[in-house]
Amino acid sequence: MSARFIPVDPFDLIVFGGTGDLAMRKLLPGLYHRDHDNQLPPESRIIGVSRSETGRKAYAEAVEAAIREHIPESQIDEDTLNRFLRRLDHVALDAAGAAGWKKLVATIGRNGRTNEVRVFYLATAPRLFGPIARNLEAHDLITPKSRVVLEKPIGRNLATARAINDEVGAVFAEEQIFRIDHYLGKETVQNLIALRFANMLFEPLWNSTYIDHVQITVAESLGVEGRADYYDTSGALRDMVQNHILQLLCLVAMETPRSLEADAVRDEKLKVLRSLARIGDEDAEHKTVRGQYRAGAVDGKAVPGYRDELSSREPSTTETFAMIKAEVKNWRWAGVPFYLRTGKRMAARQSEIIIQFREVPHSIFGGATRQMVPNRLEVRLQPDEAIRLFLMTKDPGPGGMRLHNEPLNLAYADIVDVHYPDAYERLLMEVVRGNATLFMRKDEVEAAWEWVEPILEAWERSGDAPKPYNAGSWGPSAAVALIEKDGRNWHEDAF
Repeated sequence: MSARFIPVDPFDLIVFGGTGDLAMRKLLPGLYHRDHDNQLPPESRIIGVSRSETGRKAYAEAVEAAIREHIPESQIDEDTLNRFLRRLDHVALDAAGAAGWKKLVATIGRNGRTNEVRVFYLATAPRLFGPIARNLEAHDLITPKSRVVLEKPIGRNLATARAINDEVGAVFAEEQIFRIDHYLGKETVQNLIALRFANMLFEPLWNSTYIDHVQITVAESLGVEGRADYYDTSGALRDMVQNHILQLLCLVAMETPRSLEADAVRDEKLKVLRSLARIGDEDAEHKTVRGQYRAGAVDGKAVPGYRDELSSREPSTTETFAMIKAEVKNWRWAGVPFYLRTGKRMAARQSEIIIQFREVPHSIFGGATRQMVPNRLEVRLQPDEAIRLFLMTKDPGPGGMRLHNEPLNLAYADIVDVHYPDAYERLLMEVVRGNATLFMRKDEVEAAWEWVEPILEAWERSGDAPKPYNAGSWGPSAAVALIEKDGRNWHEDAF
């Protein structure tokens, strides 16, 4: 099977935070893959920007080491790698100050082209988004074909999110701002859109008449690792629910957009966010669970608890696990709970969406009825991207009607024998094209914070500590109790 990629216009990509973990682990290896597939025009350049006094040669050497670390040797072509490394440059500057900006102006202007696409990727702390935007404007670096990419988190509450949006929006037009959520670039998430809107099969069933509930899980087996002190200012609700999980919920729950044009899709997602039932003090105790991992074992190896990974030994009330029973208050989804769950140091690294259909209203199968399981659709985002539809079928052979649950399986590892772009690769190319369909609009970000913030405030006012759970488990027992109270089970516990 061969991969076909649409060419893009020549561009300069300027990565602020160009020596950081995201750039070295995801962005630059991803761009190498796009170069390998001949998607990068010959004249396109990549300029890393950081405070580090790193020269062009040293930066190229660091990027080469990162590519060799994060890309399998079998996927590295030496000619392509050398071509890619020649695209690189590095500028040292103070993002919030004046030092180094004239050198950036000179470096960008070196090729003499002023009409090509410029992408400013801000892989920095959010507090720098506004100052960088103002400096770009002050040094006349923004052209009509410029775009700016904002990494999450955009703020830590509604007020700070609005402040960041306003600061960047004072410099860039909304159509130039690309708020990235890499989950929206995952192949399976793209296929969820195709599954829903390119097949007549599901649309008549995609409602409360036939769907019992929806589960969305983003579980990580890793802990906070070297990010413990940063994570302690964030927590699972801010880090994962406000962005990734709510975006997945929107794609499941939204109405059919009039087209795949950016604002058509984002208009429908916004309607979902505004239809979410508010969870305040009176509901938080019964519809949410927050937890914090303690020492345990993952993959047979002992791992420390969250508090042991912090530099401070003061007690922390930051949640590493969050579970919410959400409700979309509209005609399509009335009465259908959306169980949202995320956590660190869980039993497995697993991100998935489960669409659980209702039981058949009446069974004609007599004794075989006890073998019947309601249909479900599984959309697996990681580790192995796949879509599976589970159906009841008959065991072959004589001996009566014996039923079993069998999946129709669309697993990418089985059907794709080439490298296909990962989330960041796809999203970077969409930025260059100026296609904002897979990115969040300002009002989406703020609507998500409007829903999340009352939960954060309710947790703070309650004074309750996060419920402990052992590393290597599926979270606090209270999360199991909450869903079982509704007569349901988490997917991994259901069979």
